[in-house]
Amino acid sequence: MIDLLPPDRYDAIISNAGGCGSHLRHYGSLLAHDPSYRERARQWDERVRDVQEWLIEIGCRPPLASPFGEPATITYHESCHLVHGQKISQQPRALLRLLPGVSVVELPESSWCCGAAGIYSITQPEQAERLLGRKTANIVATGASLVATANPGCHLQIARGLGDSASHIEVAHPVSLLACAYRREGNQPA
Repeated sequence: MIDLLPPDRYDAIISNAGGCGSHLRHYGSLLAHDPSYRERARQWDERVRDVQEWLIEIGCRPPLASPFGEPATITYHESCHLVHGQKISQQPRALLRLLPGVSVVELPESSWCCGAAGIYSITQPEQAERLLGRKTANIVATGASLVATANPGCHLQIARGLGDSASHIEVAHPVSLLACAYRREGNQPA
């Protein structure tokens, strides 16, 4: 990857998935003893950013339209890889707070695992189901119509849990909500 995207050519190397970004940020330690890659791996680690982190760093413009066209309440689930692996917690919430017409309600135990944990739902299905049940109950208790999360494994796991609970709560990536709001700007009456 370092050969394909030489870090000295870029201001940032962006990831939009918590799990992938967590791994990408550790090339420096993985290649610390390789004289050919040590310095480039260190530079790589300095440039890798989660998309939400990057948007907040550069001063993302707040959208002018709501992503939904009407007021909505959303909550946020922190993927383990994003919050524990990359130490990114406030930036996704900051992006969500930029959305007009959106009320963000805090999810109890938001940083607790949903049970996906990479392949945990396959290797430890009983424990993964217990974690998912607890996460789903917490999401439903918020009264939100949507839960945002920034990792594909969490997204799939939570969507399955909400579907199994007959909930109509949707799941989306925070940046997808931001993109939806920007697209709706063009459809606003003058």
